[in-house]
Amino acid sequence: MKLLSLLFRDNRLPLLGIMLLSVGSALLSVAVIAYVNNRLIAGTEDLGQALLGFAGLLCALLLCATGAQIGLHRLSHGFVYRMRRSLVKRVLDTDIERIEQIGGARILASLSTDIRNITVAFVGLPEMLYGMALTLAAFVYLAWLSGPLFITTLLWLGLTFVVGWLLVSRVHRHIQRMREAEDRLYGNYQDVIEGRKELALNRHRANRLYQEEFDDNARLYRDEIIRADTFYGLSGNWANIMVLGLIGLVFFLAGGLGWAEPAVAATYALTMLFLRTPMVAAVNTLPHLITAQVSLNKLETLALTPHTEAFHEVAPLKSDWKELRLQSLVYRYPAEEGEGFDVGPLDLTVRRGEVIFVIGGNGSGKSTMARLLTGLYRPHSGQISLDDRPVAEQELSAYRQMFASVFSDFHLFSRLLGKDGNEVPDAEVDSWLSKLHLQHKVGIVDGRLSDIQLSQGQRKRLALLLGLLEQRDILLLDEWAADQDPLFRRLFYRELLPQFKAAGKTVIAITHDDHYFDQADRVLKMDNGRLLELIGEQRASASADALLNI
Repeated sequence: MKLLSLLFRDNRLPLLGIMLLSVGSALLSVAVIAYVNNRLIAGTEDLGQALLGFAGLLCALLLCATGAQIGLHRLSHGFVYRMRRSLVKRVLDTDIERIEQIGGARILASLSTDIRNITVAFVGLPEMLYGMALTLAAFVYLAWLSGPLFITTLLWLGLTFVVGWLLVSRVHRHIQRMREAEDRLYGNYQDVIEGRKELALNRHRANRLYQEEFDDNARLYRDEIIRADTFYGLSGNWANIMVLGLIGLVFFLAGGLGWAEPAVAATYALTMLFLRTPMVAAVNTLPHLITAQVSLNKLETLALTPHTEAFHEVAPLKSDWKELRLQSLVYRYPAEEGEGFDVGPLDLTVRRGEVIFVIGGNGSGKSTMARLLTGLYRPHSGQISLDDRPVAEQELSAYRQMFASVFSDFHLFSRLLGKDGNEVPDAEVDSWLSKLHLQHKVGIVDGRLSDIQLSQGQRKRLALLLGLLEQRDILLLDEWAADQDPLFRRLFYRELLPQFKAAGKTVIAITHDDHYFDQADRVLKMDNGRLLELIGEQRASASADALLNI
């Protein structure tokens, strides 16, 4: 079982101690049965002394079993805690390309459902380990009581195990299908939450989503979990009935066929009754272990970056760089049908302190170019260099620290961080809030923005604020001004951009605001994945009507 091997790999000594305690509690449980049989049922001259010994055995059993359970619970929940931390860290360390391939729904399903399934499985581990240890110890005792009865017991329980295994294998199959349906359900949840405005406006779409997508997946999930629970219930009932049937078989073989003394048969029956609860409990944990196994497999299929514990301190490659150059960068999107879309080869030289505008139609490759420029996408060919020094693969993380960005699909954080992740003085934040005309909308509380539930244009201003506070050399803005009102758009281009330039920042803005192209040092155009610079009459034409030029 992969779950146990993972737990044992990282916790050998603690788990070994817990296993010893489990074996000790199992031996003490068998000792309790033997004590009852030899001292209490058989009778004794000093009943008080016998009961005192019995109480001592029970106390020892309580301490041993409780110690094993507490130890395993602490170990297993600690393991789940580390697994949750590891998964989130691996998501943070994985390239954005891979994250986009996986999709948010699958990652959310793993962070919630898969981790929960593994937690539930670990909660049941103490019962399973105790049941296994107790069964083995009890079998040794039963073999000592009567060889023929023990062999019959093994054959009977072997039949119980084979049939139970067949039933449990069906559980595994249905849990796998259920987990696949759950991934699709998370996608439906995402559609319902993120598309709430569109669905409210178009009830036909809402109805189709509800009836034909969500309901199909929810029904499939329901059917598969019913089937899984049915076979799970059958396996538990089968084990319970067979254990009780074994008691009748033992009495028949002992009393009817004379295989053993009545006292031995009674001890067998007492032992099997004692074993019944832990054995059935052990069987009942199997579906949880199977579910956890499916979840572990799901986590592996994500193919995230291997876990590393620390966030290594990364400084920008060069603080005094003069030129950033893209040389023949090519990025290829895989094609599901027909030909894929290629961006590049891209050749571009960005000089420090420049303001560059990039224009282009939808699907021309502007956003991909921005991701290549910032190092978020790895090019399939070509290279990036700083002052004629190529940026190596292992330096990409440091290279990315040169950029602050507001992409079109930006996420707005409330936490305010300055250069190198340090806290930001409130006065500096207040100054920028005033320049961005947000001083009456947002405040600062404990180093966080007091409110981020604003209009899209205002949220973009806050995203720009966060980027400015980071004090990076290059500011990349993807259609940033598209959601701003005309007054603030003018303020941005006529006042803020010159301030950024005067402060030595390099600004690369994807924009179609042709009225403000005079604020750019250079204007570039993306067209069908190719990048070219507009100069002379081309730039004058674009400045006159950028949309017509596109």
